[in-house]
Amino acid sequence: MDLTPEESRAARELLHWSQVRLGAKASLGEGTIRDFENGIRILRVEKRTRIRRAFEAAGVVFTAKGPSLSARPEMNGYRHKQRR
Repeated sequence: MDLTPEESRAARELLHWSQVRLGAKASLGEGTIRDFENGIRILRVEKRTRIRRAFEAAGVVFTAKGPSLSARPEMNGYRHKQRR
């Protein structure tokens, strides 16, 4: 279960998350996220796992083609209004 800086940036873009928001979701600082995504810092496995789990909890699925959103809308944080 690994995560590259490129995958992190792509997943954040899918979710429209800032580095600050990702840091909050993964319990990491904005600087840690920024440095990781810019290739300045190599994160330990534990921190990369926390980032990946934050994305997966929001509905991101990681495949060989890159990150994508789950086909289940409720996994992406969207709630559909029921029609009456």
